[in-house]
Amino acid sequence: MRRPAVAGSFYPSNPESLLAMLKEYAERNPDSSIVSAVSPHAGYMYSGRTAGRIHSLIPDAETYIIVCPNHTGIGSSVAVSVDDWLTPLGVIEVDKEFVDAMPMRVASIDETAHTYEHSLEVQLPFLQYLHKDFKIVPICLGLQDKETAKELAEEIIIAENNVGRDVVVIASSDMHHYLPDDECRRRDEKIIEAIISMDIDRFYDTIYKMQASVCGYGPIAVAMHYAKNHDGIAELVHYSTSGDVAEKSSVVGYAGIAFRV
Repeated sequence: MRRPAVAGSFYPSNPESLLAMLKEYAERNPDSSIVSAVSPHAGYMYSGRTAGRIHSLIPDAETYIIVCPNHTGIGSSVAVSVDDWLTPLGVIEVDKEFVDAMPMRVASIDETAHTYEHSLEVQLPFLQYLHKDFKIVPICLGLQDKETAKELAEEIIIAENNVGRDVVVIASSDMHHYLPDDECRRRDEKIIEAIISMDIDRFYDTIYKMQASVCGYGPIAVAMHYAKNHDGIAELVHYSTSGDVAEKSSVVGYAGIAFRV
């Protein structure tokens, strides 16, 4: 069992308080055309409004493939969890049949990468609040290069075809970190434009040329690859920075992006 690492800090550990916060940020309005999405992963008081806006649109699915960056440096380079995940709202099962159907060319089963990682965990209460009867496939990326993202997306697509599962891919990522608010917004606009272009080479070129501090650019690329396989298009649903609720001299940017077919 993977137990919560950041309940009580990034979001409330008390179920009633957590549900009250989720009710404030999210309202179920599923869009069946969405096949993948980008959602932020900071503390709910900072990024919850943007996360709630994108999660409100994510449709019901049998399995949510959640791809996050590795902030801790612990574990394998592409780590898949098969343990059940506990949150204050209950237990979520991992879709082990889906994991078994992945070729495991670049991915491997590894729980250690997930033990203290916050960026996947914070997505789960939103899914529990808005959906029923689903499973997850948690994947933590220590390597975020272009080739790794492409290979992981291919593994997801192969497994999806093998098991015939109805899935949605969720990339967990914040945008730029620790910049003045106006500078963060200006830089994030360039990154978001590259994502919406659906040009993955352009996206990586923009990340590298700007030396962008976008923590989950690899997971975003996985979501882009998955959407491109379905001939998807991208749309910015909501954008904010931590400066909307805190001081503006050093902020983090948050984008909720939907990939639709």
